[in-house]
Amino acid sequence: MGTRVVLESAEISRALTRISHEIIEANKGVDGLVLVGIPTRGTFLAARIADTISRIEGQRVPVASLDVTMYRDDLAQNPTRTPHPTDMPVSGVDGATVVLVDDVLYSGRTVRAALDALNDHGRPKAVRLAALIDRGHRELPIRADYIGKNLPSAKHERISVRLTEHDGVDEVTISSGEPGADSANGSEVAE
Repeated sequence: MGTRVVLESAEISRALTRISHEIIEANKGVDGLVLVGIPTRGTFLAARIADTISRIEGQRVPVASLDVTMYRDDLAQNPTRTPHPTDMPVSGVDGATVVLVDDVLYSGRTVRAALDALNDHGRPKAVRLAALIDRGHRELPIRADYIGKNLPSAKHERISVRLTEHDGVDEVTISSGEPGADSANGSEVAE
């Protein structure tokens, strides 16, 4: 199979625009909304969604970044994870509607860790989840509220999200790994 591109730059942009509209509609505007990106690429996606919402609504939505490294349940298996700085808005998330943003939703373990980490920053009114790619294979009862693309895949396949801000190009690829190998969720270590 090799590697094939499943989303190009324009398709990623359209998916993020659609997600932005869905967030606005579900929230009935942008009041009390905070976008929280899960590093690395989720942070860039959250910033892009905030920019799109700002163009649509004429109002800036706060964007934060939430490091989940120390909240993961697989640190023993992956002790070399590099922590990312958490950058929360001054007011925190108390009473806000938080939209967690991630690049690839796979097992649900990263999102579970994000929910635990979020608790250290306050008590949101509600927490929603936006993912550019939902590849299935959930191990926990977690689902995305806003999805750019459902991309069913085999466990041995690798989904890679590459973004201009980090990788110099916007694209999502799928590549074949060896069956039985732990190919991860995509751009970074497995979720």
